[in-house]
Amino acid sequence: MPPAGVFGQAAKPWFQWHDQARLIGPDGGEVPRGVVFTAQVPDRPGGAALAAVLAGRGAGFRVGGAGEVAAGEGCFETLTGGSLGGSRRVVRTQASWLASFAVNARLFGIGPGLRVAVPGRLSQSLALYAALEGLVLGAEVHLLDGLRPDRMAQALAQRRIGVIYATPVHLAQMVACGVALPDLRLVLVGGAKLEAGLRAELRAVAPAAVVREFYGAAEASFITLAGPEDGVETVGRVYPGVELRICDADGADLPEGAVGEVWVRSPYLFQSYAGEDAGSARWRDGWLTVGEIGALTPAGLVLRGRAGRMLTIAGQNVFPEEIERFLAGLPGVARAAVLARADALRGHVLWAVLMGEQAREREILVAARAGLGPMLAPRRVIWRQDWPVLGSGKTDFGTLRREVDAWR
Repeated sequence: MPPAGVFGQAAKPWFQWHDQARLIGPDGGEVPRGVVFTAQVPDRPGGAALAAVLAGRGAGFRVGGAGEVAAGEGCFETLTGGSLGGSRRVVRTQASWLASFAVNARLFGIGPGLRVAVPGRLSQSLALYAALEGLVLGAEVHLLDGLRPDRMAQALAQRRIGVIYATPVHLAQMVACGVALPDLRLVLVGGAKLEAGLRAELRAVAPAAVVREFYGAAEASFITLAGPEDGVETVGRVYPGVELRICDADGADLPEGAVGEVWVRSPYLFQSYAGEDAGSARWRDGWLTVGEIGALTPAGLVLRGRAGRMLTIAGQNVFPEEIERFLAGLPGVARAAVLARADALRGHVLWAVLMGEQAREREILVAARAGLGPMLAPRRVIWRQDWPVLGSGKTDFGTLRREVDAWR
């Protein structure tokens, strides 16, 4: 439970409106508080959804998704990003998010007088978190979901937004509009790592903004936090209150720099998956893993990828995420996904799906072979004019796999 006084009212283990909080919809109008509680509400319109669930005074709820709400008193449900399959319903206590609200109030000064923008749909864990945090801490929360990217960017400028919680997809769409954002002071990024090119474009339109990136999961909430001082090879250092371990397949701790499975313990962990869904996260003696593989180094946590995406090429374990990060850093590449095709000789060969400048394909493939080696460089490239994403803003690998499988 958060300490008394953090939220400007008597602390209770559930979400409640701060006396000074304001909720502004995409149209710029203020959303009223006086509504009836609803346990399960659609995520659009988002203002009505937030008002409905906050009226519950600790009753269990879910914004978006399907199926009966399993969360009981003092709990709620959110949805996973679904990057390795369909999204899952996650049950967690409201106190688990309240604990990190208190941390962010100290770290980022989120509270009365601050204008916070939320571009994502509230069925996305990051967007729901950002909106609830702002309202509980007393900020002026601006929901932008449903607006075109240019209208989002204009709203940021015209409403003089100071803080935004966004995925790289949302940021890329908005900065491409070229709208100057001189009032933006803090960009909180979740869902994926911010690539160097997008970071530079963001700096051009919002020169006063500090970028902080979170690594986490719907099941674990915040795990690490990265800032300007952290190297691009890491996802930062542990978020306050978090403990990390890197373990081998038998659960034994590995030394610094060794690659293994990432395990986390913190006050921010979820309780369970909803219903009969066994989920993919695993527990051991109060520690949780979502199957991420990485290493703890003096510079911070370095991730290699998810165990569920790991594949073998000529006897070598390969993480497509590492190759995607390399490709996304090349000139002419805006988005990158790497998928495997079965190969009788090597086990697998890699294909890349890219969005960007198709005329630079040869240059990109040459750079990939030079930087990755012939075994890991993609054998073929499929170009897209747009990029399929899930509701969470993450790449829709199911759509891309079907496209790759069609090229037989």
